[in-house]
Amino acid sequence: MGLQSSPQAGSDWAKTRAEGRTAAQTCGGKRRGPRRAVAMETLLWQVEQLPGLLAVSRSGQVRDWDPPTLDRALQWGRYFQHLHGRFRAQPRLRAALGQRLRRGQQGPPLGFGHLGRCPELLGLALLGNRALPPAACHRLLRSLLLPPSGQATPGPCSLGLLARRRAAAQLLPPPPSPAPARPEEPEPEPSLRTEAQLLLSRLQEDAEEEQGPAGVLEHLPGPRVYRVLAALLLEQAGDNAGREGASRAEHREGPRPAAAVLSWLLGDPGRLSAFCRLLPGSLLVALSARYPQLGTPYLHLLTSWGSRLRYDPLRGQWASSRCPSEDELSWEELRERFSCFMRGPAPLREAALASLKNLKLQDGDFEVCGLSVWTDLLLEMAAPL
Repeated sequence: MGLQSSPQAGSDWAKTRAEGRTAAQTCGGKRRGPRRAVAMETLLWQVEQLPGLLAVSRSGQVRDWDPPTLDRALQWGRYFQHLHGRFRAQPRLRAALGQRLRRGQQGPPLGFGHLGRCPELLGLALLGNRALPPAACHRLLRSLLLPPSGQATPGPCSLGLLARRRAAAQLLPPPPSPAPARPEEPEPEPSLRTEAQLLLSRLQEDAEEEQGPAGVLEHLPGPRVYRVLAALLLEQAGDNAGREGASRAEHREGPRPAAAVLSWLLGDPGRLSAFCRLLPGSLLVALSARYPQLGTPYLHLLTSWGSRLRYDPLRGQWASSRCPSEDELSWEELRERFSCFMRGPAPLREAALASLKNLKLQDGDFEVCGLSVWTDLLLEMAAPL
């Protein structure tokens, strides 16, 4: 899709979009025949260009964009949004457009619903691209903060509102981060909360797509994504606790987006290990207190990591194996993570203590240091043997 800044390219681009609007009117009518088939093929070809447009908006190619080029890209976004509004009530056309949109994709999966959010998706991609020149970036910020007249005001949980907030955040200095009220319940930093809100909006809007939430999560980049998922889970747990009408299933499993995230994490040992390895122990205990289905797997991971430590008699301390890997913890890390359990709620504290005592018993129930890592952990934490 050509977005060069020459007048001729801009004229050709506008002509292509105008042809698409005519094709949309033809396809939306009741007449059938060759003309309608040609119009439909025009629309399908245009929709197929959306993944490429989003890919370009994330690439270094935008360094050559000037404000008119940016305007043309944003107009394409509004045009795709127009197609979504026109055909969302027509199942056959909606299915055809969604199928063509997914053809040959290499990035995150896109569906018909993404057409309706195209201006925001495009704007967010460009906001995160440092290659965008200052003049074009200024035009982008203005378009997001001062949208065209007649455009509906975004809802309180919409992607459009989040795009506006992201644009405003780039114009304002970051506020000082307040200290959390209680150290054992860490507060996510503002940028993580913003990304978590964006992800939550995406999960809620993609719930009805064929791929579902798992299709979104599978293509998230790491490792920062695990911090974003933790922020999402904390925020969802707080929202659910404050809702008087929440169902029993929601209180037990968490709200639907949180349940999808947990299912995705717990469904793959590698993901769960990376998630728990990256996050601090205090945050994982806070999450385990809100989502009991996370606490037991995390505790099992800790015991697995601890079993790989070997006592070094020359140095008088526990050390990693001869071939340390990312899935291992040092003695100091293991002690700190179990200490977080001991400072946590009673059910988690009792579960961790019972696990340590059982492992100590399996090792021979020794009462002296250096023979069992579990005995030494209990002694370090002054827990009754």
